[in-house]
Amino acid sequence: MVKLIAGNWKMHGTADSLAEVRAIAEWARKFEGGVEVALCLPATLIHRAAEAVPGFTIGAQDLHHMEKGAHTGDICAAMLHDAGASMVIVGHSERREAHREADADVRAKAEAGLAAGLKVILCVGESLEVREAGRAEQTVAAQVDASLPRTAVDPAVFSVAYEPIWAIGTGKVAEPIDIEEMHRAIRERLVSAYGEAGTGVRILYGGSVKASNAAEIFAVREVGGALVGGASLTAADFLPIVEAGAA
Repeated sequence: MVKLIAGNWKMHGTADSLAEVRAIAEWARKFEGGVEVALCLPATLIHRAAEAVPGFTIGAQDLHHMEKGAHTGDICAAMLHDAGASMVIVGHSERREAHREADADVRAKAEAGLAAGLKVILCVGESLEVREAGRAEQTVAAQVDASLPRTAVDPAVFSVAYEPIWAIGTGKVAEPIDIEEMHRAIRERLVSAYGEAGTGVRILYGGSVKASNAAEIFAVREVGGALVGGASLTAADFLPIVEAGAA
């Protein structure tokens, strides 16, 4: 299974950052066929980035589940397509927490993205409180069940990203065994939902992935790639992760 390495720039990047986009896209093409690389950028950069690096996957970080309407400040799938995006993240922990997105909201967004022909990365994960209470796997499994699209999925265009929220910015570390156990639990839910197709859906790891730990993470069973935050902002930090994914 070819790994997917997707960068999530979050609320970072202006026109000056397009040089980094070009550098990442140019280098990533050297690994074409061995790893799939994408950058999910702020909405303000999508159009310029897509024009700057034609053929490279540029994605968005969110979308509205409706096709159009009175939704001030929101962006629908057709608008993302029009801007040049071919991928979108839904259900990121920062959206779930700061914007109070429920599983049903995430499912609707995932279904809207897939219906519009966008590749979708659906995020799930648990807090430190949940993990310390011993409810990590059951909580994430329930989140997966409630967030997954109810329609059939194509593993080529749909991925799930596991974010151990408890290990991001807390000083705590997700060990390989923690990652493997959670990815295995997610795989079970995918197979339950989609049968044979569920075995091919890539499960990305999204917990502070960087050059120094990428190879170890990618060696863990059921890790089909990574959703990379801060380390995706520059080619110097991101490309070693891409290389590790292609190895």
